[in-house]
Amino acid sequence: MTNILFICSRNQWRSPTAETVWRKHPGLSVRSAGTSPRARRTVSASDIQWADVVFVMEHKHKSRLLADFARLLSHKRLHVLDIPDEYQYMDAELVQIFEESVAAYLGLD
Repeated sequence: MTNILFICSRNQWRSPTAETVWRKHPGLSVRSAGTSPRARRTVSASDIQWADVVFVMEHKHKSRLLADFARLLSHKRLHVLDIPDEYQYMDAELVQIFEESVAAYLGLD
């Protein structure tokens, strides 16, 4: 089982969409969280420890995670998806982006 963590700012639209898209994929366990203190679910050290792979939506999320959890991230796969905060939850275009980009990073069909 590979543990995947998706991160955006407020855990409102992008990372929950990614979690929904990938949650039922065999062999993956998936969570989502946000970097903001006002996030629906704020990322924690235990989330980072749990994850094998971390996907962030923007470079600012990577910077925030590295500032807060550098030691925990030192041996993790961390990928920036470059997805701007322009989408609503389960937007068809956003779903397609997640299906294609995450599959490519993970080497899945």
